[in-house]
Amino acid sequence: MKTMKAVVVNELNSFATEEVTIDPPKAGELLIKMKATGVCHSDLSVINGTIPMMLPSVIGHEGAGIVEEVGEGVTRFKPGDHVVLSFVPFCGDCHECHNHRHNMCTVGKSAAGKMIDGTTRVHRGEEDLNVMTLLGCMAEYAVVPSVSAVKIDKSIPLDKAALVGCGVMTGVGAAINTAKVEPGSSVAVFGCGGIGLSIIQGARLAGAEKIIAVDLSDNKLEMATKFGATHVINGGNEDAVSKIFKLTRGGADYAFEAVGIPALMEQTYNSVRRMGTAIIVGVGKLSESIQLNALQLSLTGKVLKGSMYGDANPPVDFPKLLNLYQNGKLNLDDMVSTTYSIDDATQAFEDMQNNVNARGVIVYD
Repeated sequence: MKTMKAVVVNELNSFATEEVTIDPPKAGELLIKMKATGVCHSDLSVINGTIPMMLPSVIGHEGAGIVEEVGEGVTRFKPGDHVVLSFVPFCGDCHECHNHRHNMCTVGKSAAGKMIDGTTRVHRGEEDLNVMTLLGCMAEYAVVPSVSAVKIDKSIPLDKAALVGCGVMTGVGAAINTAKVEPGSSVAVFGCGGIGLSIIQGARLAGAEKIIAVDLSDNKLEMATKFGATHVINGGNEDAVSKIFKLTRGGADYAFEAVGIPALMEQTYNSVRRMGTAIIVGVGKLSESIQLNALQLSLTGKVLKGSMYGDANPPVDFPKLLNLYQNGKLNLDDMVSTTYSIDDATQAFEDMQNNVNARGVIVYD
């Protein structure tokens, strides 16, 4: 058993960096010495209750580190391996995995904050703690299922590699895997946080001709141009849908919502041309709904589709994305705007909400 620091959500809108303990890995598991954890909006969604989760819980689902110990039966990893963590496992045996929908793997669906076997590895005194998405990696160590880790080249900086575990995979994957953006097409992206900026990068990689970024923050729109946006719209100053129609002469071929706000989801759908494709990437609240014009649904032939984890196959897609990074085609260096210690987690979340960073990353010794 190890003592470590971890970011724990105790109740809604209440979290802190605390000292907890973590057990050794059991069969099929890995003990990871964390090196970097991205500060993602989904972590905030657990804190504020948008994503329901059993509390108290250690958050963190976008991370990279070094294997320190392997559990019984693990043969694909050894101590010293560098890994990126996947917040969705990929068991290879469930119906979804057999049908090449690894992003929908069901093996961890009933875990409810525990490990696959229904028990926990993290404790605070005598109290068992839950963990986010089988990981709970906003901590100095994490015990994770081996089917939630992907081995990577040791030459890749782990603070950059961590981003592939959620934001970059989700965004680039939404453009390339889910929408299958075509060369020469027009793309609109609503929301320019870490995922929105990654969608922009994915659209650029796919060869889109026009990439239109929409946000309320001029700082985020400036970042968007760095990652490939050809046009920017401040949605607080002008009608984004009308402007997109003018720029594309009838609507974008593809549009993406990357925030999780129903009104933006509706704008995303309304901003695509006839036969266009609207992709919802942002996670909204369980209690919220969107409204669409019933006549348009059939007459315009538009496609409305959700994208979960960028339709990722982590063992295949993570190395592909990191290869693009190594070859200078995917910009991860500028995605890491600020690094924090785990003791500065509160500041990291404040900066995220104030649109300071493309991505803030907690790094560990």
